Amino acid sequence: MAAYEANFDGLVGPTHNYAGLSFGNVASTGNQNAVASPRQAARQGLAKMKALHDAGFKQGVLAPHERPSVASLRLLGFAGSDAEVIARAAKEAPAILAACCSASTMWTANAATVSPGADTADGRVHFTPANLNNKFHRSIEHPTTGRILKAMFADESRFAHHPALPAQMHFGDEGAANHTRFCHEYDQPGVEFFVFGQAAFDHRYPKPARFPARQTLEASQAIARLHGLKDSQVVYAQQDPDTIDLGVFHNDVISVGNRNVLFHHQKSFLQQAEVLAELDRKLAALGGHFVAIEVPEAEVSVEEAVKSYLFNSQLLSKSDGKLIIVVPEESRNIPRVWTYLDKLVNSGGPIDEVRVFDLKQSMQNGGGPACLRLRVALSDAELAAVNPAVLMSDALFATLNGWVDKHYRDRLTGEDLADPQLLVECRTALDELTQILKLGSVYPFQLA
Repeated sequence: MAAYEANFDGLVGPTHNYAGLSFGNVASTGNQNAVASPRQAARQGLAKMKALHDAGFKQGVLAPHERPSVASLRLLGFAGSDAEVIARAAKEAPAILAACCSASTMWTANAATVSPGADTADGRVHFTPANLNNKFHRSIEHPTTGRILKAMFADESRFAHHPALPAQMHFGDEGAANHTRFCHEYDQPGVEFFVFGQAAFDHRYPKPARFPARQTLEASQAIARLHGLKDSQVVYAQQDPDTIDLGVFHNDVISVGNRNVLFHHQKSFLQQAEVLAELDRKLAALGGHFVAIEVPEAEVSVEEAVKSYLFNSQLLSKSDGKLIIVVPEESRNIPRVWTYLDKLVNSGGPIDEVRVFDLKQSMQNGGGPACLRLRVALSDAELAAVNPAVLMSDALFATLNGWVDKHYRDRLTGEDLADPQLLVECRTALDELTQILKLGSVYPFQLA
């Protein structure tokens, strides 16, 4: 194969905690104030990365961010030394401090939207960091995310980096969690599938009533323009608002795709039949054959899909052309979901293997296997141009596990976020990590 789909997983940060910050994400709000284990969370994520690397898949690491974000607290009027800023925020605005301590950068499906060179006008891989405008704790991520991506994909002849879209509700962008690409081979032109929750300027589109729609049509269209995509290779679809109101805050909670296969729920999209027909037609025009696997509500309800994160899974293409589905342990613990998965892999269809991972620390905050990874389709030459220090190996796995054991706490509560030593621990850890991953100066405390 001349090209690959590489997965770059977010390394869980030292401040991983359960503050219940993500309204619309049932798991996040439901586990508010639970005791977290940053060390265990990071180890669980690394174990998945290493297992997929060992299975022959291209696997990389995305670094966490500095937290608490003292720079963000200072912008909000908290002054003094770093310790004084944290102490004052803890006393006057503990909810803001919690937001500035979030380790949400671990969910790198929201880091950016990526278009491979086979699709773009200039033949380069394009990256646009997500502005994540819907949630304050995530909206502060994109400047550092952009610097980290540039340190990983530095060759300007092969990689193009755009700034995030305007940080305004009309252009709310949640990154690859609402973006999928279909193709025959990774190095051939494909169809890029953008899913949005609402239209900001066109009021003909319905909106959810209970939970926010985080991705706008206008944001998706802007990214397609920035990346130089052809209209004939783009499909836009609206997520079902009623499904959003059941806790499907991103499209990757109700569908997942890879190569020519879309695995999705019966209630994923508005005008679903028309959406699937357009994907089929546009991929066929490129010489591909689109396959949709639709899970009936009668077999797995939306509520069961949200609880199990059946669709927040990874579809990975094996050397024999078949697909493996990577699911969290929670999918095995819900009988109807596990029964469906057993039926799926024995159906003779393209998905013929299921692999289960324990990602409980991430799952309790509302992020499954798909949330933890950013997919980047790369040719051999592009892969060779990626910063090699971020690519998983036996040595990097051992080094990062040792780094986690050295710097991470085993237990973290909401009260611990007020401890100024936590910032010192995070900065010390990240300073060492930049050397391990050869990232240079990408963090605010290094740039000051």
